[in-house]
Amino acid sequence: MPAATPGPTPTPSLLAVFAHPDDESLAAGGTLARHATAGARTAVVTATWAADTVRVTELAQALRILGAGPPRLLGYADARVPQSAPGAARFCDAPIDGPVRELVAQLREFRPQLVLTHDAYGGLSGHPDHVHTHRVTLLACQAAGLERLYPDAGAPWQPRALYTATHPHSAVREWGRRLAATDKATRTVPDEWVTAAVDVRPWLEQKVAAVLAHRTEVERGAVPGLIAGLAPSDREALLRTEWYIRHELVPDQAPDQAPGRAAQAMQTELMA
Repeated sequence: MPAATPGPTPTPSLLAVFAHPDDESLAAGGTLARHATAGARTAVVTATWAADTVRVTELAQALRILGAGPPRLLGYADARVPQSAPGAARFCDAPIDGPVRELVAQLREFRPQLVLTHDAYGGLSGHPDHVHTHRVTLLACQAAGLERLYPDAGAPWQPRALYTATHPHSAVREWGRRLAATDKATRTVPDEWVTAAVDVRPWLEQKVAAVLAHRTEVERGAVPGLIAGLAPSDREALLRTEWYIRHELVPDQAPDQAPGRAAQAMQTELMA
């Protein structure tokens, strides 16, 4: 009797953690839409802004477009916008144990295989909330699988890998040229550091629609506003690729696994 042919590998579940409403669409909207289309569970945790604000209403619309479920909020105040969460601590000022515990609870409840967040620079802008989100997410991913850390936050769950959204030096030709007019510095990494370059052109329409759902940022001339003013071909040039650096969270459980097979799995889990 012939051996059974293995079925397709299920698309990994994915939880994205970003600082502000609109970060999810700009940094990972295509990846989120691609995984949702393939049938994976996807969700987004946003560190700042309160539930009863216009920005979160816009976030909910963007997540519906991307197929990423309702907003999951930590509820801290944006470092530069105190009214984003009246009465709440600024995210960067809160003792780090608080948001780490809250994110551990989200990880244990959703139980993702992969986690996405900002890179150590905080992306191109280097916003302090982005940098802090990177730190909190890294700590929470390490803590979530340890049963004696935050035992009141749910049963332990260890994500397989953390992917940090980044931009290689080569991307500065597009992004740097666009952002030069806004007088913003750009923070990029060596191209060889990039683990996955995800082609999101088939999901570009969803990604752009999600970005533009953040009307407040469009109207004030932030990056969504810049994108709103571009021709479709320029939007594609800017948004067609999403780059990530992979960080292993689980030690190899099969020491005899062929290195080539492990590398292939690493390259395909984000469907790059």
